[in-house]
Amino acid sequence: MTRALRREAADVLRAAGVESPERDAELLLAHVLDVPLGNLVLVEQVSPEQREQYDALVARRATREPLQHLTGTAAFRHVELLVGPGVFVPRPETELLAGWAIEAAAGMESPVVVDLCTGSGAIARAVADELPAADVHAVELDEGAYAWAERNLAGTGVDLRHGDFATAFDDLLGRVDVVVCNPPYIPLEAWESVAAEARDHDPHLALFSGDDGLDAIRVLAVRAARLLRPGGVLGFEHADVQGEAAPGVLHAAGRWVDVVDHRDLAGRPRFTTARLAR
Repeated sequence: MTRALRREAADVLRAAGVESPERDAELLLAHVLDVPLGNLVLVEQVSPEQREQYDALVARRATREPLQHLTGTAAFRHVELLVGPGVFVPRPETELLAGWAIEAAAGMESPVVVDLCTGSGAIARAVADELPAADVHAVELDEGAYAWAERNLAGTGVDLRHGDFATAFDDLLGRVDVVVCNPPYIPLEAWESVAAEARDHDPHLALFSGDDGLDAIRVLAVRAARLLRPGGVLGFEHADVQGEAAPGVLHAAGRWVDVVDHRDLAGRPRFTTARLAR
């Protein structure tokens, strides 16, 4: 029975232009039935109430409402985050950036890590989870996103602040080992090309950054240079078309060495790392 339900739902989602209709149909049904995804094949009966709830969620997903808003959670590395309207839904690609930050700090005794533009708190939460010895700080400007970060970082020991990443953490100037950031990087002119899930549901503050998409990265290059100790490292995400332009911001700043751009699992340029010159 559940196989037919999933097939019907996937057809609806496919017709609506959802990128992964089969997977989303499975995840929504597992959510409604409150069972692990792998156990769906074991479920033989779905109650009328569960069918009604499932149909309603599929209909909402067909309007391109983010899957994570419907389930209320998003997986990120080894943690599960609470997400919903008002916060940028963390993407799998950003897990690579978080992994870089964790590896960069792993060899230090008590590393100081700062997550700028934390959004849901995803990177800060992952660092705190995998590096308990790290002194982790995070900042978010958007009030709605900050509220979600508060929930996700509660009890983790992360120092979360509400403010602008361009001026945050004056008390940490010159003391930070790792600065990590997933800034807004979409050009304003690219509005129409943005997926409906992001364009219509993610905070625009988390998406758009000037005419060329690099305004926030330019600010980041300046602020990170003030926060980091000499030899400290910076890592930030960018759009796949910014594989040359984003590192170029650091080259132009003149204070960064070992500037390297990294690709995601699909082979697309995804994030830049660099070291503050000594």
